[in-house]
Amino acid sequence: MSKDPFKTRLEIAKKKAFEKENKKPNPSPIGNAFKLSTELVSAVAVGTIIGFILDKTFGTKPWLILIFFFVGVIAGIMNVIKSAKKMQK
Repeated sequence: MSKDPFKTRLEIAKKKAFEKENKKPNPSPIGNAFKLSTELVSAVAVGTIIGFILDKTFGTKPWLILIFFFVGVIAGIMNVIKSAKKMQK
């Protein structure tokens, strides 16, 4: 007994839809560069803002700003490395 033509078309359509869902479009190089630079800048900005707030609270200007600035730089670089490794996969 042959299959119902509707069921075979439905199975083919489901396979095509599944293939489309699993395909990820390749982002442009400009998009990748923007993502990496945003991650670095945001980490540095957040670290600096936290250091500024803590300095104002405890009256330890400029030490906590400097410490959290460098922590932000390190965190940003680690984020960029992690994202770059993910992009290469």
